[in-house]
Amino acid sequence: MEPPSRILVVDDEDHLRDGLRFNLVAAGYRVDAAADGPAAKELLTEQDYDLVVLDVMMPGEDGLSVCRWLRKRGNLTPVLMLTVRSLTEDMIEGLDSGADDYMTKPFDLRELLARVRTMLRRRRWTGDETIGSPDDVLEFEGNRIDFRTYRATTHDGRELELSHREAMLLRLLSQRPGEVVPREAILEKVWGLKGNIHTRTIDNFILRLRRYFEQNPSKPRHILSVRGVGYRFVAETASPQ
Repeated sequence: MEPPSRILVVDDEDHLRDGLRFNLVAAGYRVDAAADGPAAKELLTEQDYDLVVLDVMMPGEDGLSVCRWLRKRGNLTPVLMLTVRSLTEDMIEGLDSGADDYMTKPFDLRELLARVRTMLRRRRWTGDETIGSPDDVLEFEGNRIDFRTYRATTHDGRELELSHREAMLLRLLSQRPGEVVPREAILEKVWGLKGNIHTRTIDNFILRLRRYFEQNPSKPRHILSVRGVGYRFVAETASPQ
């Protein structure tokens, strides 16, 4: 039997932090908690976590800063952000800082627990029918990605575990080989955002995937940009761009 997933809850509100910890422990997870950004960073330096539940609005160092710090260290632990702000611009800011998902306070506890389960799930696809059901394993130029486990082996022998969003994005592109997938379609199908939204989130995720799977990330041959439109995936060797 696998050990329970380990979660870090970061929130400056004592009642909310304690309530989240209580309910997550009751759901079978191991949970640590921090009341501010510096304490969260200390724990993230000392421990490995499967998920971080991170409040945005904290005194001193806010959640956006903590998330950016985490990503700059190369730590791709999934981050679920919590905020009292509900504007689309705030959601985009959270995603652009490196968060994987976003919930607005007050939230329904059952929905939060469902989001946590989804972000922690590694054994099978989440059932999002908008992504479809292509082959569970993708192989190209020495890379092997298993979408059932989110695990990958790269062309240079590295062993990786993709985040949920990374896997969804790569699977969406590989499901349409050679086709240009517009940015709007990617935002809707992978992040659930609709409309003409300007965000660096997709670009940041594409850069990650290129660093994993391209032999020369600065001259990609498989995960290609189509300027002003979107991205396309080419399994066979493509001309550098």
